[in-house]
Amino acid sequence: MFTGIVEETGTVASVRKGINSAVLTVYAKKVLEGTKLGDSIAVNGVCLTVTALSDSSFSADVMHETLDRSSLKSAVSGTAVNLERAMAADGRFGGHIVSGHIDGTGTITDIRRDDNAIWYTVSADSSLMRYIVEKGSIAVDGISLTVARVGREDFSVSVIPHTARHTILGNKKTGDTVNLENDIIAKYVEKLTGGQSGTQKNESRISRDFLMRNGFMTEG
Repeated sequence: MFTGIVEETGTVASVRKGINSAVLTVYAKKVLEGTKLGDSIAVNGVCLTVTALSDSSFSADVMHETLDRSSLKSAVSGTAVNLERAMAADGRFGGHIVSGHIDGTGTITDIRRDDNAIWYTVSADSSLMRYIVEKGSIAVDGISLTVARVGREDFSVSVIPHTARHTILGNKKTGDTVNLENDIIAKYVEKLTGGQSGTQKNESRISRDFLMRNGFMTEG
């Protein structure tokens, strides 16, 4: 599990592609501290298992499913990436619950400055937009962000200068692809209440009225 608080940015050293999978090697510093073979590191929000280590890099296998769902399929030598080690049991929960399992990708359609903040607008498929709510959480390239505005086909986040400087978000341009992970709680609630992703609609005893009566939801 991750928190969406990026520890450092690394650089892709190499991508060795197979027929449907790849081996990714990334130059890094901080995330190598205390890391062992088999540990998890999120690369642009994608949870990868460390399969090889050196003093300056780590390698990980990237499965076909991961390449299909994420922007890692376009990574090349020299690509900058956000890095975060899995959360330690005694660590601070500074962001939100991030699994490292990407739901899909979005496209940056607008970037604008608002005093010291930077607004990014990202378009996404309706299958992702259904879980995005104003003031809710979303991971963009592994960065825990608060949704500031939601439209029919896109959403916007307002980013502070520190986040822009210390992640790859500060170098993004309109038209760039970003990895998106929805708040996992929304997906569980949908299934338990017999929503579109549920398979046992008639058997569930949890409903919208139940959640409202017990203080989990409000009108509106």
